[in-house]
Amino acid sequence: MLEIKEITAPEEKSKICDSILPALPDWFGIEESIVDYVKEVGDKPFYCAFDGGKAIGFVSIKVHNPYTADIYVTGILSDYHRQGIGRKLVEVCEDFCRNNSMEFLTVKTLAETHPDPFYKKTRLFYEAMGFKPLEVFPLLWDEYNPCLLMVKYVGVSP
Repeated sequence: MLEIKEITAPEEKSKICDSILPALPDWFGIEESIVDYVKEVGDKPFYCAFDGGKAIGFVSIKVHNPYTADIYVTGILSDYHRQGIGRKLVEVCEDFCRNNSMEFLTVKTLAETHPDPFYKKTRLFYEAMGFKPLEVFPLLWDEYNPCLLMVKYVGVSP
C-alpha cells in the first residue's frame, strides 16, 4: 500500500536519498551530484513514498522566497514508474506551497536542446502536471547540461 510521509530527521532524509538516486543512473549518473543531493536534503522539506515499509520515491523542496519553492530533487525507483507516484509527490509539493502561502512551484531539468531520452520523458511529465517552460540557462550546470527552468502557478490557500 502506497503511503506518503513527511520525513523530518536529516539523517533519514539523506539515507533515503542515498538509497534511491544511485538506483537511477539514467537520471543521476554524476556521482558528485548524488553526494551533493544526499548532503543538502537534510535541511529541506522532504516527503517519501513508501510501499509497505520500503522507501520507493521521494521529493525534496527548496524554498527560494516567500512566493516560490522548487522541486530540489526527486526520484522514484524504476519498478514504480508510471504508477502515479510522481504525480502524488508533485501534488504534495503544490500543497506545501499553498499551505505556506507560496504562489509558484518551479523545477529545473535538462533542456530539450539536449537529446537525452530519459529527460524528454521528465519534461513531458512536468508539462502534463501543468508546468510551463520559463527559460533555458545554457551554462547554469555546465555547457553539456543546459538547464530548463519550468514554473507552475499553484495559487494560494485562503
